[in-house]
Amino acid sequence: MTAAQKTLGSLSVSPLSLGGNVFGWTADEPQSFAVLDAYVAGGGNFIDTADVYSAWAPGNKGGESETVIGNWLASRGNRDEVVIATKVGAHPEHKGLSPATIKAAVDASLTRLRTDHIDLYYTHYDDESLDVSDFLPALDELVKAGKVREIAASNISARRLDAALAFSAEENLARYVAVQPHYNLVSRDTYEGELADTAARHGLAAMPYYSLASGFLTGKYRPDSDVTSARSEKAAQYLATDRGRKVLAALDTVAATHQAAHATVALAWLAGRPTVAAPIASARTVDQLPPLLAAADLHLTRDDLTLLDEASA
Repeated sequence: MTAAQKTLGSLSVSPLSLGGNVFGWTADEPQSFAVLDAYVAGGGNFIDTADVYSAWAPGNKGGESETVIGNWLASRGNRDEVVIATKVGAHPEHKGLSPATIKAAVDASLTRLRTDHIDLYYTHYDDESLDVSDFLPALDELVKAGKVREIAASNISARRLDAALAFSAEENLARYVAVQPHYNLVSRDTYEGELADTAARHGLAAMPYYSLASGFLTGKYRPDSDVTSARSEKAAQYLATDRGRKVLAALDTVAATHQAAHATVALAWLAGRPTVAAPIASARTVDQLPPLLAAADLHLTRDDLTLLDEASA
């Protein structure tokens, strides 16, 4: 990955963010360490996780991904060379965004990550039971205390994002520098429009999650294929839609033109969208990583973009 780094407030990040949702879930610690090592060796520095990962898995309680990443950071001694993003608000023991919850959750995350600071701290889901004035001062305190460098918002409406940014400006508090929306070639309306416009107006960067639509945009799911994975049921749903089939056909064409993997094309399209700084994609094994890293160096032509835009419209 040789493309230029992107700026998020005071942070400088690589153009692909490595998703940590699989660590401690479908990838055990040795597998996770191998993926993390290969990502960094490939030029990546931006690792995304959340305190809730992976509470949904049988036997897990949340915090497994942060623990794996923390153990990796400690064993490699490379904390200052990577940018760690994590999230607050969805852990079973720390739900919502009350100041007390945020305070307890950040300390738990720091302990698991085995570090004294989090580079980018997201509110995982907006807590609409609270006014933005209820929780932004708590996030600002974390920044002032040095526990967090920058703050951001995942899963937030345009209206609430506007309100949060206005309050931060009025009160001279830390402000969101980024958003993390659900966004990919088969799910454009989850970001495009009001939310993307709000991000652009305020100069916020976007780090889309579900960048590969639960693996559907890797091209491995076909009407006649039988792929067994933790995400195959979700991916199969896209095959049943007209848009899904059109996008797959467009990806086939563009991938063949460039001799590139479908995932590389899908991520390159996403990385080129307005406001997008670094799509998030996860790899369970080292051999899944090269197509993800290659997206930063793939130049899509105007014809490629037109084909993909029209298929995904």
